[in-house]
This record gives sequence, C-alpha cells and structure tokens, in this order.
Amino acid sequence: MIKVIAVVGPTAVGKSDLAVEVALRLEERTGRRGEVINADSMQLYRGMDIGTAKLTDAERRGVPHHLLDVWEVSEPADVASYQDMARDRVEQCADRDVLPVLVGGSGLYVRSVLDHLNFPGTDPAVRSRLEAELGDVGPGVLHARLAEADPAAARAILPGNGRRIVRALEVIELTGEPFTANLPDHTSFYPCTQIGLTAPRTELDERIGTRVDRMWEQGLLEEVRELDKLGLREGRTASRALGYAQALAQLDGALSEEEAKADTAQATRRFARRQESWFRRDPRVRWLPYDSPDLVERALAQVERALSGTSEEPGEALVDVSTWVPRSAR
Repeated sequence: MIKVIAVVGPTAVGKSDLAVEVALRLEERTGRRGEVINADSMQLYRGMDIGTAKLTDAERRGVPHHLLDVWEVSEPADVASYQDMARDRVEQCADRDVLPVLVGGSGLYVRSVLDHLNFPGTDPAVRSRLEAELGDVGPGVLHARLAEADPAAARAILPGNGRRIVRALEVIELTGEPFTANLPDHTSFYPCTQIGLTAPRTELDERIGTRVDRMWEQGLLEEVRELDKLGLREGRTASRALGYAQALAQLDGALSEEEAKADTAQATRRFARRQESWFRRDPRVRWLPYDSPDLVERALAQVERALSGTSEEPGEALVDVSTWVPRSAR
C-alpha cells in the first residue's frame, strides 16, 4: 500500500492547488485524511512568500501544510536536513493514518524523500578552497575540470552554476567516485504514487509571464526590501532565488522594473524546462494535463488504484469535476 502521494512538475502548472484539492477529497474517497508536505526548496524560507507563490492560509483551505517557513533567508539550503525533516513528517502522518501529499518542483528534494538517496558529507576546508577558486577563476574553469572528472555531471550542471559545480567537485574529492554515482536511481524508499502535471510549452510560458507580473503587483519589491534587513543578501541560496535576485538588482538600481521582470520570466522559463526534463526521466510519474476538466477526479482515481495495488495507468471514463478551477498561473 502506498505511503506517500506526490504531485510534481514544472513551476506555474498548478501543483499546489491540486495537492490541496486531493488532500481535501481523500477522506471521502478513501476514508483517510490528507495533509501536504512541501517539497519546494524556496518555500522552506520564512518570509519568501510572494516570489515563491506560497499558498496563503485561506488558500490552504484548512489542510495542514508541513515544512513551510522553516529556514531563515540567511541560511544555506540543505537537502540532507530537509530529507530528515520530510521523512519524519511522513512517519508522523503514517502513525496517524494520514496520507501525506508531497508537492513541489524541486526535483532533488522530491527524490530525497521518495527514493533511496544518501548525501555524502561535506568538508569545510575542501568546500572553502573550491569556493575561493570559484571566486578567483570563475565557474567555467571549474566546469571544465568537472567535465574531465565526471562528464555526465558536467552535462547535467549548467556551466554558470558555480554552487552546484563546487558541490560536485567536493563530492568527487571526498568520495573518490563520480558525483553522478551518488544521485538517485529511481529506487523507491517509500511505496508511492506520483502525479505529474504538464502543460504545452507556449501555455506554460504565458502562465509564467502572468505569475511574474503578479509578483510585482502583489509587492515583491517590498517583500525583498524587508528580507534584505534580515540577511537576504548574505544568504547563499535565498539571494539567488528566481525573482529575489532580480528584485535585489532593481533595488540597487542595476535593473529597471521592466528589466527585472523580463529577466525573472526568462530565467523561470529556463528553470521550468529543466524541471520537466528532470521529472520526465522518472518512469514512475503518471502525467496529467494541467487543464483537464476532470483533473482532480483523474488524480484521485490514480491514488485509489495505487492504494488497491492495481495498475496506475489512467484509462477508464472519469467523472467531470470542472467546477474546480485552479488559480491562474499557480
């Protein structure tokens, strides 16, 4: 019997809304309550609300949400500690006969919960040396070194992503193995069912553009101004988050508002492509169109099949629940 439901896919496709609706409907369909566990790495940060499209209390509709607002913006992200926290929440749900709905587009965070994945430790001296070298020569030189040591890792990590390049080189140095040897291989840690939401590229691009416009309309700049007082710039991870880096540049006068919004939209679209590519590699994900009029019913039917141990492949005629409409650009 499955222990976790996961809702995955690219940003702005409607994952958060679907997770809430599934959690609300679970009890009437299965007799078990649902609760949501966050797997969006940026929603773990306290105060990063507008730029991450974090659901408000009203939008959560009474469904308990776990692992929101955990870290301060000055703290670096740590997927290993997230794994411990998230699995602890899964076990707590199991003890209460609750089905957790894991939701988010941070692929490694999702996989850290669902799959057998151990994270190599870190060595402050090695990390410091590599970060100093990164500052001296830039990410291109280190990426070339990574390409020699682990070509597969170099193909998966963008040449400009200095933080991930440093981590890959650190793992190689500490373990004596390729960085890719430590990545998950789709071997499940928990029995689970994964629902993937997908949208045509042009539609997803439009939704991302709409979301970015809304971020500025809702006050992202003021949110970033307040977070700056709490150490956002010093945060190695949070300061680079999509929208937040651009808003900081706008506050500094380096970008106009239109430039900041355009850069955020472009970077988010690139990120969405990488998210979909990551999740598409997992054969266990069952994909559903984000705008299907019977989306919730199809998702619940998949859960019921998984709970009964039958095939998860969708196929039967389903009931129209088109009265449920997700928030635009969620």
